[in-house]
Amino acid sequence: MPASVAAQSPARALPAGVRRIAAAGTLAVASVVYNDWVLQFFLPTGLAQRDSYVSELFAADQPYRLLFGSVEVVCAGLITAGAVLARGLFPGRLAAAGCACLAALGVFSVADVLLPMHCAPSIEHGCPEGNPWHTTTSGLVHFVLFASMALFIAASRHSVPSLTLVRRWGPWLLPFSMAAAIATTGPFLGHPGGHGLVQRIHLLSAGVWFALLATEAGRARAAAPAWWRSRRNTADRRRTGTRPRR
Repeated sequence: MPASVAAQSPARALPAGVRRIAAAGTLAVASVVYNDWVLQFFLPTGLAQRDSYVSELFAADQPYRLLFGSVEVVCAGLITAGAVLARGLFPGRLAAAGCACLAALGVFSVADVLLPMHCAPSIEHGCPEGNPWHTTTSGLVHFVLFASMALFIAASRHSVPSLTLVRRWGPWLLPFSMAAAIATTGPFLGHPGGHGLVQRIHLLSAGVWFALLATEAGRARAAAPAWWRSRRNTADRRRTGTRPRR
């Protein structure tokens, strides 16, 4: 047995059909759970959605911090699992890098919960807009999210033409989501108000991105491992009597 087969991850060892369904399912669920802020419609959080960051929901002194923090961690796990499962579905280095960014997004999202805001600045006078650690982890989440979009868009144009939805909608979704994310920085620039609304628009756009990837994963054909492609090409050459190019 080739060493590459023995060393492959448990996710890659799954049958292609199972991996495809699992990747699509985890990313689809993540696209919904990522917008857990909708629970504010049903819970008395005391935070105005228009003027509060979603991170305030699991700030250290908030009553529903355990609920929202737990949901965030579960969502991070779904995204990371979906990224690992999808790795074998899309060939090429660009798609592999995109999956790596998705997995990193899950890791940084967990760090975001473990390093929460100390309080809720939208309702607590004197509370800072954020602490340096939480701001850093949030920035990393945004960076790898946009990087995954850019990488998958590039992959859809160069190495994975089957990513038709990404190729069609990605170039529109990336700048829209990025603009919404930039618009959330108002309070840090001395212009508070409305940042909660645009942040939730950004989160919805991220959910749409995960849904696009879930759809692409659900209809993808798993890429054959390199050792199998080499073995198959050798068999084809023997059958046709051709020799490999040097």
